[in-house]
Amino acid sequence: MCFLKAGDMIQKQQHSLLNKAEEACDLLRKHLESDHVVRVISHNDADGISAAGVICNAISRQKGKFHVTIVPRLKESVISRIRKEKYKLFVFCDMGSASLTELGRLKGDVIVADHHQTIDKEAKSRENMVHVNPHLHGLDGTRDVSASGVSYLISRPMNYPELAGLALVGAFGDMQCVGGMQGINKTILKDGLEAGTVEVREDLKLARMSQEPLYRAISHTFNPAIPGISADEEGSRAFLEKLGISYGVKFRELGNEEKDILKDELIKINPNVFGNVYSIPKEVPQLRNIEDYSKLVDACGKNKKHGVGLSICLGDREKSLEEAEALLERYQDNLAKGIGWIKKEGSTSLRNIQYIYTADKKRKRVMGTISSIGLELGLLDPEKPVIALSRMDNLVKISGRTTQKVTGKGVNLGSALEAASKSFGGTGGGHNIAAGAVVPYKSMENFLHLVDDIVETQTG
Repeated sequence: MCFLKAGDMIQKQQHSLLNKAEEACDLLRKHLESDHVVRVISHNDADGISAAGVICNAISRQKGKFHVTIVPRLKESVISRIRKEKYKLFVFCDMGSASLTELGRLKGDVIVADHHQTIDKEAKSRENMVHVNPHLHGLDGTRDVSASGVSYLISRPMNYPELAGLALVGAFGDMQCVGGMQGINKTILKDGLEAGTVEVREDLKLARMSQEPLYRAISHTFNPAIPGISADEEGSRAFLEKLGISYGVKFRELGNEEKDILKDELIKINPNVFGNVYSIPKEVPQLRNIEDYSKLVDACGKNKKHGVGLSICLGDREKSLEEAEALLERYQDNLAKGIGWIKKEGSTSLRNIQYIYTADKKRKRVMGTISSIGLELGLLDPEKPVIALSRMDNLVKISGRTTQKVTGKGVNLGSALEAASKSFGGTGGGHNIAAGAVVPYKSMENFLHLVDDIVETQTG
């Protein structure tokens, strides 16, 4: 019997994924050489929009044409509409792994570039489909690579290392870079570093600190969260005043001694606020920091301005960028209000999970994000997964969030929400640490109790 060392096994798994991505690239090239318009359908978050951006940029560089649509979910109505379209190649980004049987019935060839763990194994061998997903190769789609990274791997044989930065935009959007890069993300980072299209330096990890007044940059820093300051502009101003630092200036306007004082005091609150900062050196200032780039694109998605986010990914540095900055400011204000709401209301606790519920229109857009921030700030119980519920007429949209510590105990929100939602005629899935679902509103209470039971079973 032959035993592979852990490092050798990981290398073998990564090589297997790269081979599958190259197979998808060959199919894409075949259609581009035939001058076929490529139909791209992608998810509406930062990762999905970035994934579409990577694929569409690669197609453009090959002198090809594409038609792209951004959607929140791959519902049956969406698939039915696409089924009527007469394209020769369909590319699904950040979605599709849960719908392979349906996608296999499309008339053209299909590439699925996904990283979610919900896999429809029935259709993986269909001749007209290339399914690229890290989970099929023993890799972790939660940490090792995002959908934009999978899109990058498909375009990688075309040799466009300048797209590595955009691929990492999606990884940041899916919180894959917390605690450092790993897996395929490190391979993508290496491509960017070697080509000089990505840089890494040690610095404070403050949100938009080259763009915003210091007090807003600190109060809008949610990853890592700064207790007593994140989502609290008054707390941020008081913190800076106590240090004798003007809160209205930008970070670059501080003297070296003030920068050192600020760094030391923030590290005392949360050591993770200082570390590796990833950037695209040739980008405009607003997009140079990859995490800031990700937040801009995410704000476009959350505000249903998907075209604005995609336009930025495709190179618009004027009108779309200006609109995105306004959307981000509105989004950050909604986050701050959402965190204030959690501080006031807290969550309702069951045996193994906790939940928050809203029917507020603005709050609906940030429920998943404020759940993650609430866990990190300790406003929500970090020992229990959070199920965030948003009323949508006769339906409820669900966002599940938890921590690495809880997933280490066996909790898998993706499989829990998938199984529970199916029991009530809904849909669901995602990752072990973050997942989503949609169920009928009338089934909400029963759904919650079923998820509670499933999580209990998962933890043994």
